[in-house]
Amino acid sequence: MSSPPTLRLWWYPPGARPLYTQPPESSHGFFQRPFFLWMPYKMWACRLVCPSCDTKLTGAGLYKTVRRVLDRDGWYFMGTEYLECRSCGKKIATWAQDIINQLDLSHQDQFPAVLTYKLSCHKSVILQMRQQTLGNSATCLRKQLVEDHTETWMSCTATYLGVLEKLGVAGAAVQPVTVPPLHPVPTVGWLLSVFVRDALSRLEATKARVTSIFGKILKMESTKKMTSKLAGKAAGTAAWVTNVGNEYGQVLMSVLTAAKGDGLLPLAAGLMRRYREAQVAPPAVLYVDRDCCSLAGRKHAAAMFSEWDRLVVRLDVWHLMQRFARGVTTESHQLYPQFMARLSYAIYLWDQDDLALLEKAKRAEEGRDSYIHLSAKELVRHCRRYTRGAAETERLIQELLDQFWDLQNNLGVVLIHRSSGSGALQGELTKGGIRLPVYRCARGSTSLEFFHLHLNGFIPGTSASALHFQVYLLEGLVRWNEDRGRASVEGVQRLVPRSYDARRQNYLNRLTQKYMGNLFFCIYMMHLAQMDVAGTNTSPLWPTP
Repeated sequence: MSSPPTLRLWWYPPGARPLYTQPPESSHGFFQRPFFLWMPYKMWACRLVCPSCDTKLTGAGLYKTVRRVLDRDGWYFMGTEYLECRSCGKKIATWAQDIINQLDLSHQDQFPAVLTYKLSCHKSVILQMRQQTLGNSATCLRKQLVEDHTETWMSCTATYLGVLEKLGVAGAAVQPVTVPPLHPVPTVGWLLSVFVRDALSRLEATKARVTSIFGKILKMESTKKMTSKLAGKAAGTAAWVTNVGNEYGQVLMSVLTAAKGDGLLPLAAGLMRRYREAQVAPPAVLYVDRDCCSLAGRKHAAAMFSEWDRLVVRLDVWHLMQRFARGVTTESHQLYPQFMARLSYAIYLWDQDDLALLEKAKRAEEGRDSYIHLSAKELVRHCRRYTRGAAETERLIQELLDQFWDLQNNLGVVLIHRSSGSGALQGELTKGGIRLPVYRCARGSTSLEFFHLHLNGFIPGTSASALHFQVYLLEGLVRWNEDRGRASVEGVQRLVPRSYDARRQNYLNRLTQKYMGNLFFCIYMMHLAQMDVAGTNTSPLWPTP
């Protein structure tokens, strides 16, 4: 084999002719697939060195092996060049990972596949497995690939046989023909192994992104979701997932434990070490669902974070409300919604300035004489809420209990079982010509409850081995934090392209900063920085006692 005179990466065969005047000799022209030629040394004159002795490599012709690569609608083929080390005599193909890693990122991106021992997989197929959604398992992906490959093969077969039928002579004997067989799609296990291989190649960058998340307000909560999916030798070794989030809904750490609240000291030590090594100021408040109070000494949750002596540990308000809700007869009681609404009123207070601004915007938008109705969604989005003082909250809750203590529904069932014992600025939008602030809840563990609803979808399918479980969880955390960071500023989702690859983001940011004067992927980060510098995020973290 000899190198073609004009080098390019992709080579496309001519395929079938648009018009046939006589039957084609064979079906091969209808089933031709692209060919990818990877020759970075000869094509770009890259300086490549031997992985063993660090000596410059020289060209040694074309590598004789041609690889078959799995794509979304079929297969294509890949060839490469052979390089030789004059010092140690070692020969190496340029599609080896040791060679690809020596290229700059712009050239690395042009290599389209992840290689295994026999077969290879196009990166677009792997990208489909990165989506953290329910039903997006490797089994579902393989079914979709089989369907897409079958559709492509059927289309080529129908085109070829249609030409034969059109050019056939009536009454003449039909000559038997053959078509290339449909090449089988690899197994689910192979697809998983390719996904893990790709994830492990980015492991250091993935770990760096997860461990670079910080927050001024932390929330810690546990859930049983997802642990039942552990399979193999790891099955039954974990019963709880404990997560620590920040005020933007991002997750700082996620650990699996055998019991709720057990073995969390390494989690606390890791968080304190992260803040200490990054020289970031410790968080001001930690919201938990339990272990927030102590009759003597430090609280159990606060004692875990011994280095943060100024950390304030608070019980999440939603969990406080749930403790009152446990005293009701049933949640399906007719008076239960009114009871919970009054309980929320006894604890929370809307910011009057934000409320007046929202009413003004609604009147400007709907007309001054129209009836203004403020929905719950608008109130939560544009108005901050404060917790009332302890004395006032205690008084209102006591009045609520006194009022509902003897109330019954139309069947005579009492509501209360007798034997039972704020916001961060997110951005702005214009409504009726008035600029309204957009807030998200910074206090409490509501964002972690929302995260727990999606956590089960991080592990597609019904089970996963320990390795696959960890890979899926890491990939999911990176995507979740990136989405929460993008959503932390109103309107940024329309401005920032969606990418989760930190290496490519940093590489492109460096180039766009140098040649275009801006950071392409850091728009929402700059918005957050401007908010902090301008001092617009002035809402208190917790009410002053």
